[in-house]
Amino acid sequence: ADVSMSFSQDMDDEYEKLIRRMNPPRVVIDNDSCKNATVIRVDSANEYGILLEVVQILTDLNLTITKAYISSDGGWFMDVFNVTDQDGNKVTDEVVLDYIQKSLGPEACFSTPMRTIGVTPSTESTVIELTGCDRPGLLSELTAVLTHLRCSVLNAEVWTHNTRAAAVMQVTTDDSTGCAISDPERLSRIKNLLRNVLKGSNTPREAKTVLSHGEVHTDRRLHQMMFEDRDYEHRAVVDDDSSIQDERQRPDVCVDNWLDKDYSVVTVRCKDRPKLLFDTVCTLTDMQYVVFHGSVDTEGTEAYQEYYVRHIDGSPVKSEAEKQRVIQCLEAAINRRVSEGLKLELCTTDRVGLLSNVTRIFRENSLTVTRAEVKTKGGKALNTFYVSDASGYSIDAKTIDSIRQTIGQTILKVKNNPEEQQQRQKPPSQESPTRFLFGGLFKSKSFVNFGLVRSYS
Repeated sequence: ADVSMSFSQDMDDEYEKLIRRMNPPRVVIDNDSCKNATVIRVDSANEYGILLEVVQILTDLNLTITKAYISSDGGWFMDVFNVTDQDGNKVTDEVVLDYIQKSLGPEACFSTPMRTIGVTPSTESTVIELTGCDRPGLLSELTAVLTHLRCSVLNAEVWTHNTRAAAVMQVTTDDSTGCAISDPERLSRIKNLLRNVLKGSNTPREAKTVLSHGEVHTDRRLHQMMFEDRDYEHRAVVDDDSSIQDERQRPDVCVDNWLDKDYSVVTVRCKDRPKLLFDTVCTLTDMQYVVFHGSVDTEGTEAYQEYYVRHIDGSPVKSEAEKQRVIQCLEAAINRRVSEGLKLELCTTDRVGLLSNVTRIFRENSLTVTRAEVKTKGGKALNTFYVSDASGYSIDAKTIDSIRQTIGQTILKVKNNPEEQQQRQKPPSQESPTRFLFGGLFKSKSFVNFGLVRSYS
């Protein structure tokens, strides 16, 4: 059975390569037609998941997608993206532009398959995937165990949402070799001890630990892990004030069926932030929905997205239960990466036990980590933490000063104001849930707006 599956996969890959050779992807990068953004047009033979691949490549380059037009009816895929760098300027770096051209253009189909772009190779490290119940001090406990087990964390990303936590960590041995952990007995011990920490006490939900040496795209895996963990299911909230605040921050997601065309129209309206498009497209793809048409726009601090979708089996959303599930899953995908709390950045020479020590200091000062990104590069630790008070109160400035003095004023820096984090987003105004595409999806001016010079039938 394994041989036949392998043969079938090889045949699919060869067929995919043949289609790409016959219809090589075309990429046009235009820095002239739009005054405040670089316009990237991608034309290619259509295949399932290609939209996510393209968005993933642009997102991994830390580009901001300010507008997008998506069309993939029939056998041809045609997307247009208006992008800027992190400072809101056009993309002029020749290295970045060349990478986009090679990653999305004709060369991609003959060398590296598009699906591996942006994936972190981990042959020299061990990947640990963790899922469990969130609680104050969890990251501190996990990193303390890893330090005790003589593991060094190279890279890690931690998300928390709806009482659940997920993490993807790349670890090595903490000795001079700094290699992947291969001893089965040691791997088993790591797995069991981490699972025990994740279980905590009085938690009815299962805790998961998975160890591997494969390749992983961290953001994609975190979405998949939290989706599998059903973090999108609503939990009971005891605090009425918190409930009201959650409602105000909740994204406005609608799903309607356009019966004439057998599409379901999914619209998203929420506060804009980096990687928002990746998060929604990733979730629709993982739920096995195909985006046939779409429009993305940002106005000030708000983002608007509209997708015309069908399930991979060709049908639109078929029931109220399915509709609610799509809404819940998209809300969860958007909220997982919402940066609640005070942003702290740590930059110092990496050393054994650094992450464990820093998170222990947070815990001892009653701070809980809501999201974390840990990186090591050239012997330097570059870590970002979003922290909040474990009791739900605003963070005392004296507490932050004390922590900075303990860790080092020049090493740990505050990147935003605690008062800014207290401001809650106003509820979005009500507008037609299909104001983009119903109004002009199939009109030629839609192409003009995105700097598209010519279209293909």
